Amino acid sequence: MNPDKYLHHDLNPNFSIMNKFPVIETERLVLSQLEERDIPFIVEYLQHRIFSDLTSNIPYPYVENDARSWVKMSKEAFDNNAGYTFAIRNKEDQIIGAIGLHDRDDDKAELGYWIGIPYWNKGYVTEAAEAIVNFGLNEMKFNKIFATHFLHNPASGRIMEKIGMEQEAILKQEMKKDGEYFDIVRYCILKTD
Repeated sequence: MNPDKYLHHDLNPNFSIMNKFPVIETERLVLSQLEERDIPFIVEYLQHRIFSDLTSNIPYPYVENDARSWVKMSKEAFDNNAGYTFAIRNKEDQIIGAIGLHDRDDDKAELGYWIGIPYWNKGYVTEAAEAIVNFGLNEMKFNKIFATHFLHNPASGRIMEKIGMEQEAILKQEMKKDGEYFDIVRYCILKTD
């Protein structure tokens, strides 16, 4: 992956700390910090039960306070050098989803994402994920980036495969949600890949 292909920001020489949230541009997208103005759109997109069914951390029903808390936590994670949650925006600056990279110690980070239903099956998440993985490996200097998905959400696994991740494990009854245990599939990519 070519790091210069995506990045348009000034980095602190110490890669682990950035003074300003990065903005990453791809062919069709702009990845930038979540903002208060995004909250109504986030609530609208995440109203659908399918997001709760397909993810481990999106509640149903999803209300404005959930979005406010998430935007605040995302800012705090950046301020504490613990993670980056990017709004996925189209070139008209409209949020269409989100993607995050969160430090899990030992030079590894976890990738997570969602996109509004009107934007499914258009390659947007793949495009954003490729840019974020590139950012994580080349700019943040992570050795490993991993991601997980519920076994009943193979579409998420296909995205992971498209960006060069390989299946690492199936973790049996790894997540408990709404009183039920779920198997998850874990994918990863290494700096050396």
